[in-house]
Amino acid sequence: MTEKIIEKKRPGGALATRPLHFIWITDCSGSMGGDKIQSLNHAIREAIPAMQSIAQENPYANVLLRAVKFSDNAQWHVEEPTPVADFKWEDLDADGLTDMGKAITLVANELKMPPMTDRALPPVLVLISDGQPTDDFDEALAKLLELPWGKKAVRIGIAIGEDADHDVLEKFINNPDLKPLQANNAEQLVRYIRWVSTAVLKSASAPASQAKLEVAGNVPIPPLPVVTVADTPDVADVW
Repeated sequence: MTEKIIEKKRPGGALATRPLHFIWITDCSGSMGGDKIQSLNHAIREAIPAMQSIAQENPYANVLLRAVKFSDNAQWHVEEPTPVADFKWEDLDADGLTDMGKAITLVANELKMPPMTDRALPPVLVLISDGQPTDDFDEALAKLLELPWGKKAVRIGIAIGEDADHDVLEKFINNPDLKPLQANNAEQLVRYIRWVSTAVLKSASAPASQAKLEVAGNVPIPPLPVVTVADTPDVADVW
């Protein structure tokens, strides 16, 4: 998939933008069935307009969205890098195992050069899971982190429910200053998805961040969303 340099109209002439790939990596195993998968679909769908607003306000980045789903095996849910203005979310279903390693491999293959170019901004990779891998996750992650764009990527992990494997998500994030986000109900999941979709996206695509990350190879992570009492359900509502 070849990246295109997009020019946005601005006073004084067109401005060349840099591609920023944002990839959802979503668990669709059987344990995600029912309220979890419904809440995930709702959270991502609700976040898209906010992502579109962030992208529209930023003349420097061309935000391109994709999504991988994994259960028995892994496949692209949205394979073509899609401009955020044109992106639409099709609901996921849940069934099967948790082949997370295969999902990471799919993403790693797209972060090689080519198809990536040296003009891109560091990608944003969001891994969402409620369980443990049922395939070779460690080998796949090692291949991802061997790639220059794999190392530079902003990697966020969201744990859904009490049974999510935090050790795996921490390995994926590979940043001692950033822990997995724990979503124990639909309200918390919506809040975290929106944070990733807006605050993290804005930081990754901001001109000040671009200059800094080209030196340090990293993106400043904005403050985490605050979980209030209203976001904490009764025990019966906890995933």
